[in-house]
Amino acid sequence: MNVKRWMINKRGQVTIFIIIAIIIVAAALLIYSFYPQIQSSLGVQEQNPNSYIQFCLENDLKDTVNKISTQGGDVNPVDNYVLYNDTQIKFLCYTGEFYRSCIIQQPMLKQHIESEINKVMNSKVDACFASLKQSYEGRGYTVTLQTGIKNFELLPKRVAATLNYSLVLTKGTDVQKYNSFVVFLNNNIYELSSIANSILNWESLYGDSETTTYMTFYHDLKVEKKLGDNGAKIYILTDRVSGNKFQFAVRSQVWPAGYIAPTA
Repeated sequence: MNVKRWMINKRGQVTIFIIIAIIIVAAALLIYSFYPQIQSSLGVQEQNPNSYIQFCLENDLKDTVNKISTQGGDVNPVDNYVLYNDTQIKFLCYTGEFYRSCIIQQPMLKQHIESEINKVMNSKVDACFASLKQSYEGRGYTVTLQTGIKNFELLPKRVAATLNYSLVLTKGTDVQKYNSFVVFLNNNIYELSSIANSILNWESLYGDSETTTYMTFYHDLKVEKKLGDNGAKIYILTDRVSGNKFQFAVRSQVWPAGYIAPTA
């Protein structure tokens, strides 16, 4: 009698397991079949093209801006620079003579930095759009892509890239059109380069600048003035909050070795 009851219980357990397995398989099939609708109802969408380009470019843009910021606004200083801590730092105000104030080398510093960023990022932008095209084609889209003008701009507290590329994505009756893409990088090189311009003006007029004045006015700013070789001065501007830096070199009002300035 006990053996018979055990056999009945065993068969009941097997039946329950079979039913559970059928339910799991059926649920999996339903989820697979209706996954796009489930995505839509939950607000989960495919990464849109602008987000794709933002993600593709932001690390390269960050590295490029950081490199330019530590080299005096140049991506590759090939002349008129000083070597400091194994970094080539461009002279933004320079004279090779003694006793004289320097001459500003980049009067349009903001525009020069934007041009340097564009020089580096130009090919990377094209590569990201090529990758975007391949990605959507792999998902069954017909992709029409037309290249356009790339514009990198320094703005307050950020760097903006406006990419006037035309993109059309087609899948069945679904047609998506995009006429431009915008990528942002949080970086205050705009503010730091503006302060650098002010220091350069002082150096060109008076042969020096007072760093504490800037730190008094800008509480989150650290300004260092280091001495380099052959009369060079290296200015290092650091945002104490973000850690962003801009450094550049100056040679101005240099006295020859052994010269003793007259006293009043």
